Amino acid sequence: MGSHQARRIAAVLIAVLLALLAGCSGSSDDESEAAASSSSAPPAELTLSLADGAVDVPPTTPLEVTVTGGELGDVTVVDATGTAVPGSVAAGETGATVWTPETDLAYGTSYTVTATAINETDDEATTESTFTTVTPGTLSTPGIGPLDGTTVGVGMPIRVFFDEPVADKAAVESHLLVTSSAPTDGVWNWVRDDEVHFRPSTYWPANSEVTLEADLYGVDFGEGVWGEKDRTVSFSVGAKHVSVADAAAHTLTVYDGDQLVQSWPMSAGSAENPTHNGAHVVLEKFADITMDSSTFGLAVDAPGGYRTDVEYATRISNNGEFVHAAPWSVADQGSANVSHGCINLATENARWFYDFSQPGDVVEVVNSIGGTLTAADGDIYDWAIPWDQWTAGSALS
Repeated sequence: MGSHQARRIAAVLIAVLLALLAGCSGSSDDESEAAASSSSAPPAELTLSLADGAVDVPPTTPLEVTVTGGELGDVTVVDATGTAVPGSVAAGETGATVWTPETDLAYGTSYTVTATAINETDDEATTESTFTTVTPGTLSTPGIGPLDGTTVGVGMPIRVFFDEPVADKAAVESHLLVTSSAPTDGVWNWVRDDEVHFRPSTYWPANSEVTLEADLYGVDFGEGVWGEKDRTVSFSVGAKHVSVADAAAHTLTVYDGDQLVQSWPMSAGSAENPTHNGAHVVLEKFADITMDSSTFGLAVDAPGGYRTDVEYATRISNNGEFVHAAPWSVADQGSANVSHGCINLATENARWFYDFSQPGDVVEVVNSIGGTLTAADGDIYDWAIPWDQWTAGSALS
């Protein structure tokens, strides 16, 4: 082979080699650009509803997690000792994800919430926040009537009793939920600063079931007082027993549902001690009781004072008014009002009424020369309050 031919072959080989090198170089650039493109996805962004370092947090505050540019991974919550708090996540009403503990968070406790998310290239982002729940000055668990599992008459309101006056009535009332198998238009009324009652515009529907959910744990009552726990009370409303005591006609008529079952002569309170008008509610019953005028401020040995044993006494208010046996006034029953405010009946009639009555039954007193029931007359004067005034007594009205 001549030198000239050798040089031509060498030039061709060099050209081929340069072409191959140029091709390899181009492929490498393309792969680098693709890799750069796949790794340039923006990271997922996580936002927690509770800022890091938050204090005095109500223990029922929702823990919300919002993710932008990715999908939520794990959400964990631990207490100050590192112990995990069991919980679950679900979509919230605002679009954020809400973590809910299996049991309520405690008062006065530090927690750390940690959330993770991944972007479209599976890169993980993490955020966390440590917060401390409020430490109450006082914990409060109210009393509730009727008691759970009991049966009451159609006139028994729901009553919630607090240890001390409630400063934030609206906050408390908004966590008192009443449901009934026969829906009603019931409304709460703050009869006192430390007591709230619930009743419908008319008596409860007979033979219905009622439940009160007092979800007060974590609720700020105001002035350093917080709800200690939730309570649920369910009770039954029994048969409709509404009696009418007509002080002018001197008769007591008794109804079982809409049926008139008894009509008896009676004697109501005298001119000096008139029975109060209005719907009275049966509170309790005594087969035997000693009645003493000193319990309402009149000495036994004072003019008009008394101390006597009474049978079949059905209490209809806490101002001393009963329906009871009064054999000493039988001659006046049906014609004159001679009692100290009670409804006097013959013994056999009082016994029948005693057996018939249940707490929550109603005795409507009409045509008495006395005034109408008020707060001064004891626990339950609810039905004497006009409906528009009753609804105005709600903190949410």
